[in-house]
Amino acid sequence: MQEHFELLDIYKAFISLIAGLILGLEREMKDKSAGLKTITIICLGSTLFSIISYKLAGNGDPTRVASYIVSGIGFLGAGVIFKEGFSVYGLTTAGIIWIAAAIGMSIGFGEIYIAFTFLICALIVIYVAKFFTSQFVSYHHNKILKFKIPVSSVDQKKSIISDIKQISKVAYEIALEREDEFLLVTLDLHINNQQIETMESYLINNENIVSFSY
Repeated sequence: MQEHFELLDIYKAFISLIAGLILGLEREMKDKSAGLKTITIICLGSTLFSIISYKLAGNGDPTRVASYIVSGIGFLGAGVIFKEGFSVYGLTTAGIIWIAAAIGMSIGFGEIYIAFTFLICALIVIYVAKFFTSQFVSYHHNKILKFKIPVSSVDQKKSIISDIKQISKVAYEIALEREDEFLLVTLDLHINNQQIETMESYLINNENIVSFSY
């Protein structure tokens, strides 16, 4: 079999390594599930697949293998996404895995300037988006609030929920359980940072609430 090695391939490998390290370092510093090693290997692997696809395609379609890379990366990205209650975590990491693969593919196909243009854009989004959301967007959370009241104070439940709805943007009662002499009320809240402080103050000072948790 004829060897298709070129000096340009070494340059592509080093450039892909640098791009992967840059993206991976950001995730590693935030102690995410996919960090420096994972993101770098994804970027290098995508570059290698693209180089092989381009070199061995002959008269065929060199993007055929690349389409399978996109599908495979989808499975990797799904592996870092998990749900806890009504909150979803790992979407940013999954997105970085996706863009790392795209950048690696671009490098493999020789589109170095395009790759680094999108690398810079990705870094801008990662580091600047948090500043813009904190300055211009009220940061909201979905939280599950559970609080206990004595069975003897059941007539106060409606009043408490009404007060909570006035503090929170959205509040839905999703469960009601009895535990011995207490009622456990579960609410789904949509609430921002400022409202959380007001909510906690209300829950602490309400004499009918025995305990509460998010």
